[in-house]
Amino acid sequence: MRDRAAEQHGVTSSAEGPEAVLRVAGEADLDIAAELFRGYLDFYEVPAEDPDGPRQFLAERIAKDESLVLLAEVPGVGTVGFAQVYRAFSSLTLSTAWILNDLYVAPSGRRTGAGRALLREVLRRAKEAGVAGVQLETAYDNHVAQGLYESEGFVREEFHVYFHDLG
Repeated sequence: MRDRAAEQHGVTSSAEGPEAVLRVAGEADLDIAAELFRGYLDFYEVPAEDPDGPRQFLAERIAKDESLVLLAEVPGVGTVGFAQVYRAFSSLTLSTAWILNDLYVAPSGRRTGAGRALLREVLRRAKEAGVAGVQLETAYDNHVAQGLYESEGFVREEFHVYFHDLG
């Protein structure tokens, strides 16, 4: 999933606040990415039994090039958000799709445009990669996120999502 030419810094303007500087997370970013990931898990009330588990998980995904992890930094505030994308395949379109599995902005970065910048960057990269589309899920009561996704062209599907926990 790596796009070496675009891994440097990208700047996205936001009408909501200061510009968010986006970058692809690498090994040097694991501590801040893991901190944001722990915030994401806390938001969804998922306990991280091993305090280093989120860092190890991200380190493995990045090292194996199994996911694209983007970070958003807001000048004067810091690195406030992350997005994690996985490759998938769409049998219905006979093509590749991406799953935007994680998108999180820390409370200090909310209403700065960081979340929208991350979302737009995922969509830009997906289009550039020629994928059929980007899929995501969010909690039924996460109305703020739903509003963001719908404002950026995401359409609510009529499918039910099922999960069978094997743990």
